[in-house]
Amino acid sequence: MGENNITQETIEALVEEQELIYDTALDELMSNKSSYIKNLKTYNSEIFSLKKIISINKRAGNTYAVLRDEVKIKSYKLIAAQNLLMKNILIALDLPTIKDFQEALNNHVTTNQLSVQKIYSINYREKLTIAESSKTLIQAKKNIEEFYALKDINVDFVNNVYKLENRMYRLNKYTRYHLIDAVVYINSFAFVQTINPVLELYGLTVLKIIFITILFLLIYTFRKFVYVALESYILKIDLLKKYSHQILEKLRKSIEIVIIIININMAIYVYNDFSNVELVSRVFNIIYGYFFMFIIYKIVNTVATIKLLEIDTGQKQVKNELINVGIKILNFIILIIGVLIVLYFAGVNLTAVLSGLGIGGFAVAFAARDTISNFFGTLSILFSDVFSQGDWIVVDGKEGVVVEIGLRVTTLRTFDNALIAIPNGTFASKDVKNWDRRILGRRIKMKLGIKYNSKSQDIKNAITEIREMIDKHPSIATVNTKYEHRQSHGTRLVSKDDLQGVKKTLLVYLDEFGDSSMNILVYCFTKTVDWEEWLATKEDVMHKIMEIFEKNSLEFAFPSMSIYNENDSKEEY
Repeated sequence: MGENNITQETIEALVEEQELIYDTALDELMSNKSSYIKNLKTYNSEIFSLKKIISINKRAGNTYAVLRDEVKIKSYKLIAAQNLLMKNILIALDLPTIKDFQEALNNHVTTNQLSVQKIYSINYREKLTIAESSKTLIQAKKNIEEFYALKDINVDFVNNVYKLENRMYRLNKYTRYHLIDAVVYINSFAFVQTINPVLELYGLTVLKIIFITILFLLIYTFRKFVYVALESYILKIDLLKKYSHQILEKLRKSIEIVIIIININMAIYVYNDFSNVELVSRVFNIIYGYFFMFIIYKIVNTVATIKLLEIDTGQKQVKNELINVGIKILNFIILIIGVLIVLYFAGVNLTAVLSGLGIGGFAVAFAARDTISNFFGTLSILFSDVFSQGDWIVVDGKEGVVVEIGLRVTTLRTFDNALIAIPNGTFASKDVKNWDRRILGRRIKMKLGIKYNSKSQDIKNAITEIREMIDKHPSIATVNTKYEHRQSHGTRLVSKDDLQGVKKTLLVYLDEFGDSSMNILVYCFTKTVDWEEWLATKEDVMHKIMEIFEKNSLEFAFPSMSIYNENDSKEEY
């Protein structure tokens, strides 16, 4: 361009044409990458033949012929070095990250330049000034000009390799996925070549946008196949087969979120020229690990919820609190595994963490001794079977119905509708009164005070009638009341009546002479243990007692005090 003294516009046009040629050559090179690597041309046979001719010409004293062939050999070596550089670059393109590729590229270019410097150790330009018209010399000069032209091409080649390194790495990804032909075809359009320079400022190309869009559509479309595949997999597991529809319904939202995350991950992967960024990959691996454990959590709790409903509506063969605590322990294990997975993907050395737990375990155990005590208190409650969920209990002055037995605390609902949380360790050292561990007999105990002016025979008649009335009452437990013992596990040397809560005692006696009344003791048990039914029975018994008192002319006494005024008489002398 300098020798022909052309205009600036022509130079710019030539530069654009040159860049287009390089781009086209790069596309063709990447399309035939494997064959180019396998069929590297080294020119060894040509160089060997020329060396033989040189030795002959040296003996014959043909100086220009020797010069001609020496320069030609160096041209072959220069092209061979350039071919070797390209082969090494093409192989380096398969390195996992672009940083690795760039490092390998620098090493290969350095090696190439060192070999090129050896080839250019002799200056042949002075030979171009020889004025002889020998045909051999003319050919030698052409070879020299070609040799130095190749030198310039080598420099230009290296510069363009660095200029196109990102594009080469990106195109190699398409080659790996067998998409290079489609890429070359799309890149051949004029509007693509016009838009790409603008998009590349933001790290995008037309191809990236097309592939990201296609991936979004494909992944979103295949979500239904994911549901089908997941359902078929769940159906293969006998334990989960009957719950497959409920599990999928619970997992649907989570799967939708995972699909969106996969789309974002793939978009970033394509944007980054089909290569992973370590930090980004780590973040997404953490997210995937979290959702994996979350899905396991959902499956476990969905099955547990359905099982609880089946137990609640069917025959109660398993204690609810045992299932609740079991679920909580299982969820805790899932949580621990999930945390370990997240830590692993975050780059934490789990071996060091787990080994550190042994050393720090003593300190943790000391600091969490109350928590450990409560946990073992939970086990004690479950295995001792002192009370269950729904039982009415009294412990440490607190009274209410057991709502839930947890891993750390047991919650009670008091009769004024407050919620009390009692640490489970408390139950190991405190007395527990369970009002619901009885199947027959809730006590009615009362003292009937009658006036002291009542007749003895009336009192005897009333006591007899009260005893008969209570004994015949349909809601009062007597020795003749029939009932069924609950089936107990194991054999115990204890009274079944006392173990399961059966009381049928019936006592009606004149009990004591009080300060202001004679007291009749009425002591019996209702058949029911329900509070409301017990109140109704007790009310009916009291009405009947009042009728018996009226019939026998007896009156209820009430606390009273009599004052006697005693006048002391004095004898006067």
